[in-house]
Amino acid sequence: MRCYNCGCQLSEKDFCTGCGADVGLYKRIMYTSNFFYNEGLDKASVRDLSGAVTSLRQSLKFNKNHVQARNLLGLVYYEMGEVVKGLGEWVISKNLRSKKNIADDYIDMIQQNPSRLDTINQTIKKYNLALGYCQQDSLDLAVIQLKKVLSLNPRYVRAHQLLALLYMKAEEWEKAGKELDKCSRIDMGNTTTHRYRQEVDKRLEAAENTKAKSGTKKKKAAEDIIKYQSGNETIIQPVNNRDAKGVSVALNIGIGIVIGVAAACFLILPAKENADTSTAQEELRVVSEQLDKKTGAIEEMEQLTKQLTEENTQLKRDLSEYAGSDGKMEVVDSLLYAVSVYMESPKNTEKVGQALEKIDAQAAEQVESEHFQSLYRILVTQAGPSVAEAYYKAGMDAYQKEMFEDAVKELAKARVYDPENGDILYNLGNAYRQNGDRNEAMEAYNLVVEKFPGTERARRSQSFLRELNEGQD
Repeated sequence: MRCYNCGCQLSEKDFCTGCGADVGLYKRIMYTSNFFYNEGLDKASVRDLSGAVTSLRQSLKFNKNHVQARNLLGLVYYEMGEVVKGLGEWVISKNLRSKKNIADDYIDMIQQNPSRLDTINQTIKKYNLALGYCQQDSLDLAVIQLKKVLSLNPRYVRAHQLLALLYMKAEEWEKAGKELDKCSRIDMGNTTTHRYRQEVDKRLEAAENTKAKSGTKKKKAAEDIIKYQSGNETIIQPVNNRDAKGVSVALNIGIGIVIGVAAACFLILPAKENADTSTAQEELRVVSEQLDKKTGAIEEMEQLTKQLTEENTQLKRDLSEYAGSDGKMEVVDSLLYAVSVYMESPKNTEKVGQALEKIDAQAAEQVESEHFQSLYRILVTQAGPSVAEAYYKAGMDAYQKEMFEDAVKELAKARVYDPENGDILYNLGNAYRQNGDRNEAMEAYNLVVEKFPGTERARRSQSFLRELNEGQD
């Protein structure tokens, strides 16, 4: 046993002589895992496979890296007919130890035999089909499928148990007993097999008692015959009289005729019906397999159609974002137009301003291109002050003419392109105040006081704020 910390060989001490790590608990865990592994090995050697599975799984709970326990668990599963579970344990074992691992031989033994792989696949499909028939209460079809499963994999314990259970439901106790005997020969310690065995034995014992009572009645009838000795001869005379004997003969003849007719009905006709039923069931199986394949293909196509529909919807949504009236392509086109106008006539502030107005500011913020954002900032920085001045002049003209609503619109545009201009902000507050927009005016005056403290504009803004507050009171 090696140290989990440094890999040094451990001694009898509770600490590692190489790194000094405390390994007392670690050693107890490893010993416990090895104990359950040895217990599983003992149970497997006497064909108590279920008990071996329990012990080996317990061993792996304490040490999941126990390669020998995983390999043995895979062998036990394989012996019980659980090939897939066995392969799973061997694959994990191979991942834990890639070299010098006997699990490689076990895996190659199965994977290099295509017919064996196909047999395993068919076994799983038919067993699942039998379970489906059981759920549909088609027990006869389930029995047929289970017999095919066991013809492919005679060691499949669960298939034997399910077949025995179906025989028990049909009250065919002797057949059920034979299947359980096969289970016991494969796995002697399986509790499910023992539980089924107790029920079958109880039913068989009841049937034997019934037969014994029937034999007693026949013996009593024989005692009703009269025997006596005449010389050297023994005379046997039934108690019934001659009339009764004649009636008995006629009755026996009638019974014979009835038995003959019944034999024809119950032996010949059922045989033909069974042959027809077997043929119909085989055809039904073929049709069912084809239907399952078609159903799977239809479900796959429906899933693919749903996926393609969702992708198409998403593509349309993305396309609308780019090509719509307020989409990204429209914003990019508006920016390119504004740039071209500015480059052609940078002093024509009215035309440049109209071009900038076409750019949706919110949509521009959502464009993820760094080049777009850089170009947009450069244009606003260079053309913004001159455009803001033109809007400011138009706003003040409207203000002087007491067209306060128009003044608000023009001054608000001017502030968009020159947000740090104190005159624009102060006069925008005045326009709001004159237009009756009290909250907007107070917000503008507060910004003037905050951004331009100590100035004449700030002093006047504070005075207007007091008036607006007093007017509210």
